[in-house]
Amino acid sequence: HKMIIDAGAYPSPLGYGGFPKSVCTSVNECMCHGIPDSRELKDGDIINIDVTVYLNGFHGDTSKTFFCGEVDEASKRLVKVTEECMLRGIAACKHGVSFKKIGRRISEHAEKHGFGVVEQFVGHGVGRVFHSQPIIYHQRNNMPGQMVEGQTFTIEPILTMGSSSIECDMWEDGWTAVTTDGSLAAQ
Repeated sequence: HKMIIDAGAYPSPLGYGGFPKSVCTSVNECMCHGIPDSRELKDGDIINIDVTVYLNGFHGDTSKTFFCGEVDEASKRLVKVTEECMLRGIAACKHGVSFKKIGRRISEHAEKHGFGVVEQFVGHGVGRVFHSQPIIYHQRNNMPGQMVEGQTFTIEPILTMGSSSIECDMWEDGWTAVTTDGSLAAQ
């Protein structure tokens, strides 16, 4: 929070829809929107830190999953393939290309490596508004729409150790989304 404020920006999530913190921190089985707390991270944990700031009239949204200490090979592979999926989605972007190509590229790569793509959460337009059109599906889909030069949107797939049909539980805080079976998730 302090670093964002000191840079002259504002943390976009703070107060957004009642979100109580400046960033999202999603640990292990948390798919996304985890609320930072005082828990101590342990050797072998993975944590996604999702940061969005408002600066000079625009929102910028980024996230990355990090390793805590020594992480097992399966967790390393999940995080690596998740990042590769994001990059494959980005590589599909070009004026006139159908948005569904992003989801197809991500799904193909995830499935090739035995991971599921979480379907409950999507990418979104970002810029002057925190969340806007277009909606970006990270799985195979038949949604209409084509990319237009100058559009800004997020591509933020979430992969799990389980299948793409993995269920999601929402904690009582109304934000923290976790895998029902406790399997790891990376964004």
